[in-house]
Amino acid sequence: MSTHLTSYNARTGETLATLTASTPQDIDAAGTAAAAAFPLWQASSGTQRATLLRALAAGLEVDRETFVVLANQETALGPVRLNGELDRTAFQLRRFADMAERGAPFDYLDDPAVAGAPPAGHPAMQRWSVPVGPVAVYAASNFPFAFSVLGGDTAAALAAGCPVVIKAHPGHPQLSQQTWRLIQQVLAAQSLPAGLVGIVQGASNEVGVQLVRHPAIAAAAFTGSTRGGAALAAEAAARPHPIPFYGELGSINPVIVLPDELQAKGAELATTLAGSITLGCGQFCTNPGVIVLLDAMQADAKALNDAFVQQLVQALDGQNPHAMLTQGMRKNFDAGVAHWGEAGATFVVNEDAAAGQPPRPVLAQVSAQDFIAKAVLREEVFGPSSLVVRAASVAQVLQVLQAVGGSLTVTVWGAQVDSADVQSLVRGAMAMAGRVLFAGVPTGVAVTAAQQHGGPWPSSTRPETTSVGDAALGRFLRPVCLQEPPAWLVARQGRPL
Repeated sequence: MSTHLTSYNARTGETLATLTASTPQDIDAAGTAAAAAFPLWQASSGTQRATLLRALAAGLEVDRETFVVLANQETALGPVRLNGELDRTAFQLRRFADMAERGAPFDYLDDPAVAGAPPAGHPAMQRWSVPVGPVAVYAASNFPFAFSVLGGDTAAALAAGCPVVIKAHPGHPQLSQQTWRLIQQVLAAQSLPAGLVGIVQGASNEVGVQLVRHPAIAAAAFTGSTRGGAALAAEAAARPHPIPFYGELGSINPVIVLPDELQAKGAELATTLAGSITLGCGQFCTNPGVIVLLDAMQADAKALNDAFVQQLVQALDGQNPHAMLTQGMRKNFDAGVAHWGEAGATFVVNEDAAAGQPPRPVLAQVSAQDFIAKAVLREEVFGPSSLVVRAASVAQVLQVLQAVGGSLTVTVWGAQVDSADVQSLVRGAMAMAGRVLFAGVPTGVAVTAAQQHGGPWPSSTRPETTSVGDAALGRFLRPVCLQEPPAWLVARQGRPL
């Protein structure tokens, strides 16, 4: 296990600082401290949890300038984007605070006794929700605030009554340390144990593996690549006492564009889509990586689709992506684009970037038949790129979706009028995505009650759960049935002991 990790300037590649990586002893200590903090925190009131979460949100805002400057150096995401993301992070901390204060983590179901023999008769029962225990949170690279040290996973776990040990992402190590120092200051000010929120850091895989193996860890939440998430999920399942692993992984987020919609506003849609493809240099888990065009349904469909591709080419030409998060991601992006070419894709936008400059947008085109047949075309290319898939029929569009397997999102433009074909497409989209859009673009995930950010494999490991929105709280609670509980326990109405 490496003893150091390096903070880099994402734009220039220069070294900003060298930090000390967590040792096996550090990781064990963080897990042990979280276990020691669990009895106190699981018994905390909703008000106490809300007080902590609101103070963390306020701390981010008070020291906004320091956090944004540091994040901009390590990620190249720019102050406008980073300030907006900091606002979102504070918002979701406060949203989970409100949920805790309203008693959402303590929801219970009262099932009064029914006289008589079973199966109709049964004793009095209550179904409570209890915290699972210390949670390992694996921070993401592409959202250094909202999906990192104080991101949604941390907020949801703390609101649920669970301590947290965060595996910081090596792409922004100084920002992670600065954020953790804020957390420790807030914990100390509220006389809470330092082990309630721990952090481990390191560029090697061993750090994350040791954390998920720690016997005190009761659940894990991960945002990152399919490969990394699959490896950690296997580790979580192979423990002597397996634990749930909530992984939000790779996704190519198909956008299905029907001919009628192109006829009505093709140029407008091309501009919107080009902005979504290149937003954040394409480094979004909801980046629209596949655009499915249907060369059927009406006589001029193919001509409309050809025109749309050219409109998209023009719209992409006006986009100027910034530097990618890390040099490693840039190499992976270039390799992924090259794999498209090796698999027979035709490039319609593929301008070489000047040496040392950010990547240029990439747009390629393939037939649905090739897309279905060649797995490499269905792999996520993380960056400002998208693959146009030309389908000959509605049935072939459905085969394209089935070949993808699972996605965080599917967008269907042009489904406003009910028909058998439209119903079939919507049904196919719902079968393989966690969120189906009928307007707008998939980039941008609202933190709200109805949100579902998770879908079938390979987009996530647990498609029945979400990593964004109110329902994210439920990942860190488990149900317990109390049969014929004594009166004093009934009177607690789900409040922890």
